[in-house]
Amino acid sequence: MQKFKNCLTSYILFKLFFFALMMPLNMHSQKSELSLDFHKKRRDQLRKKLPNNSVAVFFSAPIRNRANDVDYEYHQDPNLYYLSGWKEPHAVLLIYSTPQRDDYGFFNEKIYVRNRDAQNEMWNGRQLGVEGAEKMGFERIASRTLFSKDQQDFNRFDTVFIFDFENDVRDNKTDSSDLFNLQKHFKNKINYPKNFDADRYRLFQRIKIASLEDVTSIKRTISFMVSKDATLIDDPVIKDFMSEDEVIVLTDLKIRSAFLLKDYNFDIDKLSYYMASLREKKSPKEIILLKKAIRISTQGQIEVMKAINSEMTEREVQGIHQLVFKKYGAAHEGYPSIVGAGNNACVLHYISNEKTDLKNQLILMDLGAEYLGYTADVTRTIPVSGKFTLEQRLLYQIVYDAQTAGINAAKNQASFRDISQATYKVVQNGLLELGLINNPEDFRRYLPHGISHHIGLDVHDPGLYEALEPNMVITVEPGIYIPEGSPCDPKWWNIGIRIEDDILITEEGPINLSKHAPRSWKKIEDLMAQKSALDDFILPTLEID
Repeated sequence: MQKFKNCLTSYILFKLFFFALMMPLNMHSQKSELSLDFHKKRRDQLRKKLPNNSVAVFFSAPIRNRANDVDYEYHQDPNLYYLSGWKEPHAVLLIYSTPQRDDYGFFNEKIYVRNRDAQNEMWNGRQLGVEGAEKMGFERIASRTLFSKDQQDFNRFDTVFIFDFENDVRDNKTDSSDLFNLQKHFKNKINYPKNFDADRYRLFQRIKIASLEDVTSIKRTISFMVSKDATLIDDPVIKDFMSEDEVIVLTDLKIRSAFLLKDYNFDIDKLSYYMASLREKKSPKEIILLKKAIRISTQGQIEVMKAINSEMTEREVQGIHQLVFKKYGAAHEGYPSIVGAGNNACVLHYISNEKTDLKNQLILMDLGAEYLGYTADVTRTIPVSGKFTLEQRLLYQIVYDAQTAGINAAKNQASFRDISQATYKVVQNGLLELGLINNPEDFRRYLPHGISHHIGLDVHDPGLYEALEPNMVITVEPGIYIPEGSPCDPKWWNIGIRIEDDILITEEGPINLSKHAPRSWKKIEDLMAQKSALDDFILPTLEID
């Protein structure tokens, strides 16, 4: 989305940097996507996780519209890409737990894709189509136009595993087998209700298999869900389950729940679990791609540290990062960039990046290059002036020490909670010592977010969040945010700090893959004092007639 917001300055800077930056990253010569064998092995691994007589169904991502007749650049659904390597829209992938049979023999998978279209290719570029898919190792391939015509009886499966449908798929009235119609046909085949309520469905599923020991936990879940959607308690089964006025026999409620689910053989939850268990640990090739994305991202941080000055805007700073990404072969950002100075740094997901006056402020830069689908997630916070003030440095040191403790805790077989607790303890003690809080538990006012997550094809990659294991790549990202009006001395106001690094878990200990971008306040100041390729680059003032 941010590509549409780039200003003229960023475009010209890209032209300059393309020739001026001569960094020894040598990324282009190493470009290599995941192999077809990689994707095939992932399909085989998923198949082994599926219970007998089941099928997993994956739809491609929708084409998303920006405005009027302009669409965003297409980005494939990460799960479909992970299993297939397929990057084009209007596709369906089926993976069967047990072999299926047709006129040509037995098969375990089938993918439906769009045909090539000369008119479309003239406007949007070459397509692979069915012919291209035939070279990618799928056992069965068919045109998407056949999906509604094939005699797929999904009722014969004990379970059809799917991700629940979103409402962001547009109907192309001139295309009878676009994604909208593919999903529409499939919904009819699995008896998917028009007004399907996923929350009720999930609660019925839990009640159907509940034991007496589960009742308290399910009641807590229901109470939380009702706080978000009060209409849930109007459902007779849920209301009776929560009743405290009369004794309700659990067996009766289980039977009633099962009756409400009797027409459904689809499951909207377990596939997420299966995919998370596959994607949370990275293959050697995935780690290489992540290392490249991360190294490119750290180089962006380095170049900004050398180039930034008080006359720049947030958007120009973002633009320098982006041009470095593109210089080294990363076509996109992995997520909307967060570049916030002063009080904007205290807005956790600030992405408008519109501030023009950066003088004497800290600027928080949370950006990640996406390299061949895999995204980094790196944050640095630096003083625009080149020097931290006393208050900025004191708070920065707390975050630095907290992050160091969190990284050190990210060991094989440790938990995500171990990482969080290690960082929380440092932040608590630091804020108490500076007098910003009076009670240890009050630290959450200034550190309201989580500390760690997986990265990969998604910036928040799926995972089971159990024990850490080798070949996981995670972030460690504590912060302190003190917006204007906070209950403390105003000298601390408008300071937002986050330091985020990407950590590879190994048997020998954590490895900081983003270490190339300085973390300590002293090394940041030293780097900011160095010359930049942009020091003598001044654009003329534009006169508008």
